[in-house]
Amino acid sequence: MKTQASALNDDFNYPLITIEEDEEAHEEDLWFLPGPLDVETDDLPPGPRAEPPDTAVIEDWAKAESVHAARLARVAGRLGALDDRLLRGPEGWRHRLALIEATELSWFSGGRVSSDRLALWISMRLSGAQDDPNALARVGWAVRRLTGGPGPMVDLAAFLDRRDPENIDENAERLKDRAVGWLDVMAAAGDLHPITRACMGFHLWSLAGLGHHSDQMEAAVTASRIAASDGSGAIFAPLAMGGAGGLRVSGLPTERLVRWLDGMNGAILTAMRTLDDIEVWTGRAENVMAKLSGRTPTALRKVFSEWPLVSTPMAEAMTGASRAAVQRNLTWMEASGLIREVTGQGRFRMWRIDT
Repeated sequence: MKTQASALNDDFNYPLITIEEDEEAHEEDLWFLPGPLDVETDDLPPGPRAEPPDTAVIEDWAKAESVHAARLARVAGRLGALDDRLLRGPEGWRHRLALIEATELSWFSGGRVSSDRLALWISMRLSGAQDDPNALARVGWAVRRLTGGPGPMVDLAAFLDRRDPENIDENAERLKDRAVGWLDVMAAAGDLHPITRACMGFHLWSLAGLGHHSDQMEAAVTASRIAASDGSGAIFAPLAMGGAGGLRVSGLPTERLVRWLDGMNGAILTAMRTLDDIEVWTGRAENVMAKLSGRTPTALRKVFSEWPLVSTPMAEAMTGASRAAVQRNLTWMEASGLIREVTGQGRFRMWRIDT
């Protein structure tokens, strides 16, 4: 009894223990359970980070534009002068510049179509056994897009002459699916100058998966149309006439943009000098040929102002004159110092203006 009383007294000497405290005491004994989530250390490797949106690249190009604002203004001014001159000049000037630009772009993209082969292909669809038909078709497409038609932002598939076949495999990616990201970025970059936007679009072209055959030619032609989208005389902005250094793909946006601007500046100056030469030659030819009668001399002057190289079959087809009349006038023009033969051959001869 004494022992039992002592035990009761000992129990009453301790303070009362609540139910909550009793549960906490038991939980402390459960050492094998994990600790609270808020204090548990994270030993897992980092998960994949969220990719930045496609439009995030616009910020880099906006910074590049601000860095080269003065240079951009000078190039835009020269492009505006070319636009005004073409607006006031004959339609043939645009055609001549487009042929020159397409030829330069074909060499840049690896097609290597010469001026004489391009002239024969565009004017008469003539090609030799040594000519690459695919290269001729691509450079022919470039000439068409550099001389007119809706721009790439209206309908990119129609601009590229690339339509998805109706029976395309379900697993194959359609052109419109590949183009949607590129078009979204270009639309979101509306605050950039068209020249800057064109440069950005050119460098994002292959990243968007839009490459096809000679993707560099397609990208360059598309960009040249975008750069001149604010004009009304110049259908495209020259990019390759002064050399294709501006189309080199390397470096940060600031480096790419400055090369682009320098390359475009040189190409525009080359185009302006070409128009100067044509204008001077046309005035001289009119004076020298004033004594000639008939419609063939006038028609031949027009042909030579539009085409860098002209052959007898080309002149015959485009003037509607007889072969004898064309040959007689070509001989007279060569003897008068207006044109010169450039092939040095007895057959398949071609002439160009003598400036």
